[in-house]
Amino acid sequence: MRIEKVIATALKHANNDHYILSLMVAKRANELAEGAQPLIKADKNRQKLTDIALMEIAEGLIELDRLIEA
Repeated sequence: MRIEKVIATALKHANNDHYILSLMVAKRANELAEGAQPLIKADKNRQKLTDIALMEIAEGLIELDRLIEA
């Protein structure tokens, strides 16, 4: 999927707010950096953690509420 389409889809899960989306991506990327396993089929050694986080959000696997609680 093209990155523009991934971002547009992910924005829907962030209340169409770019700022909230950037916070969600940063928080999830930090979790991945600290050892969390990706929720999608991805290789943490070959893909950027922010790209993995963005794709997880776009697929609806990471919700804003979960990141606020964590």
